[in-house]
Amino acid sequence: ADCGIRLVEIVGFGIYDRALRKDVNGHVAGGGIEMTIRMRDVSGKKSTARRAVAEGFVVANPETIRKIRQGKIGKGDVVAGATLAGITGAKRVSDIIPLCHPVRIDHVVIDIRTFEKKIRIACTVRGKDRTGMEMEAMAGVASAALTLYDMCKPEDPGMRITEIGLVEK
Repeated sequence: ADCGIRLVEIVGFGIYDRALRKDVNGHVAGGGIEMTIRMRDVSGKKSTARRAVAEGFVVANPETIRKIRQGKIGKGDVVAGATLAGITGAKRVSDIIPLCHPVRIDHVVIDIRTFEKKIRIACTVRGKDRTGMEMEAMAGVASAALTLYDMCKPEDPGMRITEIGLVEK
């Protein structure tokens, strides 16, 4: 009987995910899917200076933002924690996004600014490589936002992370 097992092969830089259910003509049977994904080949590209900026927001109540500004969040210095997490997230993006190339990052800046009802997180990534720094910048914002959320959730469980996106490249 068909148990719906999937086989994943890693060949070179390509990942091939094949459904094991095939009909007599070799087609995938039973509504299964067959797909192929590959890492983009950048070996022919020259390394150039790259820069990307991303931003995102954490919507929070004004009292939480006041506590962040005053350093009165129970888990400690929220801005320092989120900054460190953002830098780490930008540096480790190829470990968590399967088809991202590891890139040579020369500099990461996390900028956190508070407003009345939201916190803006921006991440600028610079480096020299064969591919851009966009994913690293967005991962830096996401990591900083998640850390900020984690550190503040006891005070404000209704916080929302919003609008993470690329601003420039």
